[in-house]
Amino acid sequence: MIKDVKTAIARSQSTLLADAIGAFALMTILLVALHIPNLT
Repeated sequence: MIKDVKTAIARSQSTLLADAIGAFALMTILLVALHIPNLT
């Protein structure tokens, strides 16, 4: 199982950064959207 995970990470290393940036952007959007009602 660990070998499979390591292999998958090695194969998709070029897209891991883009996926991390996308996940961070989605979390930022969620947090901003949840705080908008408190601004008014």
